[in-house]
Parts: sequence; C-alpha cells; structure tokens
Amino acid sequence: MSTYPQTLAKPQQIRSALSIYRVLAIIAGIALFVLLLEMVMKYVFKQTNVLTEYWSPVHGIIYMGYAASVANLGLKAAWGPVRIVKNLLAGFVPVVPWIAERRNTAETEALLSRAYLAGEPERG
Repeated sequence: MSTYPQTLAKPQQIRSALSIYRVLAIIAGIALFVLLLEMVMKYVFKQTNVLTEYWSPVHGIIYMGYAASVANLGLKAAWGPVRIVKNLLAGFVPVVPWIAERRNTAETEALLSRAYLAGEPERG
C-alpha cells in the first residue's frame, strides 16, 4: 500500500500546474507594478495615454489567469481553501506574488519529492 495521498493529482499534473502558476505569478507581479505606475500617471499627473486608457482591463485579464492558475495548482496539490484564498489575495499586493511563488514552489517541490519517494500509485 502506498503512502501517496489519494487527494493529490499525479505528480506530472502537479508539476505542469506549478509551471503555469510560476509564470503567471511573475507576470501578475509585474502587471501589478505597471498598474500602480498607470494609476499614478492617471490620477496624480492627470495624464491620458494608451497605458492609462487600456492597462486596467489588461491587468484584470492577467489577474484572472493568475487566479485560475492558483486554483488549478491548489486543487491538484490538495491545498485547503484558506491557502488558496491567501494566494489569491497575494495578487493584490506588490512584491507578494513573487514571495508567494517562491514559497509555493519550494513547498510543492518538497511535496513532489515525497510523492516520488512514496511511489506513484497505480490508477486505472
């Protein structure tokens, strides 16, 4: 009998979800900084340009991709709902998506190494 938890996805699925999450966490962090710059340009300096007109919706789409990647990884790695929500909220604070990405990557890699040591269960 394997000690591999049955609630986890297969290691290959978790690794794939982690890769997508990592990319989107980095992009979402950068997009958040651009959004802050855009808001300063728009509301402090009263500028109107392509960035101030169109960046907010673009940032929203990027954040939705980030949120989907958090949910995907969270469900596959059997995170609890509190951890998933905390990671979703991390996308609202500058720099925090990058900190969360590093922490989640380290924890998920440790989970995957334990899964490989325990041996992947046979699933039909």
